[in-house]
Parts: sequence; structure tokens; C-alpha cells
Amino acid sequence: MLVLQSFLNGQVLLFDKPMEWTSFDVVRKIRNMIRVSKVGHAGTLDPLATGLLIVCTGKYTKKINEYMGMEKEYTGTFTLGATTPTYDLESDPENPQSIAHLTNSMIEAATAQFTGDILQMPPQHSAIKKNGERLYISARKGLVVEVDPRPVTIHSFTIEKIALPLVYFKVVCGTGTYIRSLANDFGAALGVGAYMSSLRRTRIGEFSVDNAKTIPAFEVELKEMRAALEGQTDTEL
Repeated sequence: MLVLQSFLNGQVLLFDKPMEWTSFDVVRKIRNMIRVSKVGHAGTLDPLATGLLIVCTGKYTKKINEYMGMEKEYTGTFTLGATTPTYDLESDPENPQSIAHLTNSMIEAATAQFTGDILQMPPQHSAIKKNGERLYISARKGLVVEVDPRPVTIHSFTIEKIALPLVYFKVVCGTGTYIRSLANDFGAALGVGAYMSSLRRTRIGEFSVDNAKTIPAFEVELKEMRAALEGQTDTEL
């Protein structure tokens, strides 16, 4: 009961989201583990992305919007020479293009136009709503929905390594930025197409993935806490 009460009072939990889990999969798992219904996350990570997910419980769910507005840092790879409908590997690559003419300096120079305050087109395969329906639902029906570009802020966009067709990057950005859209736009700027082939969120504000727990590790910790409390109760009896 004491464990339950601490989560009801409110906690901020940092998790390293595993590949192929949705952000809500993590929330649902934690909700069942701690037996508290009031649990939410502060910023969606796509299923194929890994890394930092902030989960708030109890009264701390009121802080979710505050955390969602914080600066974020991502690392990952873009694959040059093709595009995908989803801008990542949730769909198959198409429209192959030659990348033989690209040089490292061309690739690095292309980052400049994507820093600062820019307008970004959200992916058609996203959770944004238009006319009461999420874009990805319309996209699965084969419909293209007209949406307006959105203002986002990219504080820094650096190329960490080039091993064509892969480009390793680090991005520090404001809320609402789609790294998938950045991949697609980056490929278009180079004239060869690109899609996001891996993504990891490494930081949100001052919260680092280095301090995050895996789901199995948290499960073990929770069992140990409950066992310790049960032993304490037995001693008192």
C-alpha cells in the first residue's frame, strides 16, 4: 500500500523505451505494474524509435505539459537515396536515386537550411488530427490530407558520421519537431531522397536517457520494494 501511495502522490519516472513498443504500451505496462490508473507520458516516441520517455504518475501528471515543452535531443541515422511513405522504416523504401555524386561537404552543408525557426510539414502518417480524424488513419485509406506547415525550432543539426547511404546525426530541437519530416526534407534538399532509418531520444530538458530504466529493471525494483515493505509489516506484527 505504501508503494501505491508514493505513486499516487506523484512520481516522475524515466524509461528507455524499447524498439517496437508504442509510448502508450509503456504507460499501460507501468499502470498495471504500479496499480495506479493515473499515468501518462510526456511526449510520444514512434514505435521504431528508442530512448527517453518521461512517465508521470498520480498528481505529477499535471506536469506533463511542462515536460513536453522542453528542449529535446535525438541521435540516429538517415538513409539517403530513397524515400518511404511514412518517412521511416514503417513502410518500404521507394523512388531509388543515385547518391554516387554526393560528397561529405555537400551533405554537411545541407544541414544549415534546417536550423533555427523553420516551417515543417508534418508526415501524412502522424497522429495529428484534421477534420476529426488522425492523419495516419486517412493515409492508410490511401487519402492525402492537406495540412499546413508548422513552425518548429531546430537549435542544432549536426552530422556525426557519414557512411553512405547512412548519415549519422544529432538534433537538438523544440517541441513539435518531426525528425521523420526532417529526414524527408533533408533528402529532398540533396535531391536524392532520404528516410529515417533509426532514432533514439537521448535527452528532454535536463533529463537524460543515461538515467533512465528499462522496463524489466523497474519491474525487479518494484518487486524488491514490495517484498521489503511486506517484511517490514511482518516484523511489526
